[in-house]
Amino acid sequence: MKLFEPTLEGDFLFAEDQPFRLEAGGTLQPVSLHYAIYGSLNALDNVALVCHALSGSARVADWWEGMFGTSEAFDLARCCVIGINVLGSCYGSTGPTSVNPETGIPYGPDFPLITIRDMVRSQARLLDHLGIYRLRTVIGGSIGGMQALQWAIEFPDRVATSIPIGATPLSAMGLALNHIQRLSIQSDTHWNGGRYTPEAPPNAGLGLARALAMCSYKSAELFDARYGRRANRNGENPYASLEHRFDIAGYLDYQRNQFNSRFDANTYITISKAMDIFDLVRTYGSEDAAFERIRSRVLMIGVSSDWLFPAADVRALTLRMQNAGVRARYAELVSSHGHDAFLADADELSSVISAHEGWLHPTVNRIPEGRHDQGSLAAGY
Repeated sequence: MKLFEPTLEGDFLFAEDQPFRLEAGGTLQPVSLHYAIYGSLNALDNVALVCHALSGSARVADWWEGMFGTSEAFDLARCCVIGINVLGSCYGSTGPTSVNPETGIPYGPDFPLITIRDMVRSQARLLDHLGIYRLRTVIGGSIGGMQALQWAIEFPDRVATSIPIGATPLSAMGLALNHIQRLSIQSDTHWNGGRYTPEAPPNAGLGLARALAMCSYKSAELFDARYGRRANRNGENPYASLEHRFDIAGYLDYQRNQFNSRFDANTYITISKAMDIFDLVRTYGSEDAAFERIRSRVLMIGVSSDWLFPAADVRALTLRMQNAGVRARYAELVSSHGHDAFLADADELSSVISAHEGWLHPTVNRIPEGRHDQGSLAAGY
């Protein structure tokens, strides 16, 4: 598959004179955001903002390459794609690994509590800097989907369409899984209250967190089909030794080792906590009050085998949005890949989105502002 390189990749520094005030009460000064632009910018009508998930980066085409191409969701001949590394990440934007100007050392556990809303507000500052006011599309999966929905609520006049994928406020099960992942990191002997060194990070705990997350990102159906009860493919015999593994264990161990080489433990805690506290009722007083702000069309996409953000929950959220007057539709990506399907089945996802392109970006017979497609959910879109 063709590898798409950014047309422009850079860093935006702001809040140098006045601190960036965070929703939970903290501040950051200054703030840097790393971003990547693909295609040619036409600030009037062709900008798609792609919001990444927990461990993603601004380099969208590196992790979502199946979405790029003339027959895919992002045709760079007519579309300009912008990826922004979220506030709190470790891939170029201000986060726990950044140097705290007050101490001269990395923030580590002193990095303040941030929210999805903070991420979106900081992204808006960058787009202002780039001279982009109106976005054709804001799209993302998982935490990226939370950002896409937050964009439609927080900046209703700046967004034409919002496409959240596999995203709702977390259920109690999701909160429980995130809590256990953070506990696994904090229980590592190298954790040291979050003040670990680069030479001795809490890799055992971070790896366990990633392994647990991978279980929540996939489906039982996929695991059975790919691994079943087969012995680990390196020749181990789990029936002969306590240490020998089944194939699924070998897969999870590989995933945690790969993750340890590219991610930071404090960053994992920071972003997963932001995921936990995505709460429209707490932020706006009620869901209806949040939804009444939306002026864009919203295509909510669920994944048939997702048990972290169940498709039924995404469908129910869509119905509540419709009942509040939002022009919202529900679509479903049928896949055995679980929550990760928005990455693993990007080609199929692109087809799902393309099937709604005429509704998302109508050129004639526009639905009046504030009205929604009441029949779309019942019709099974």
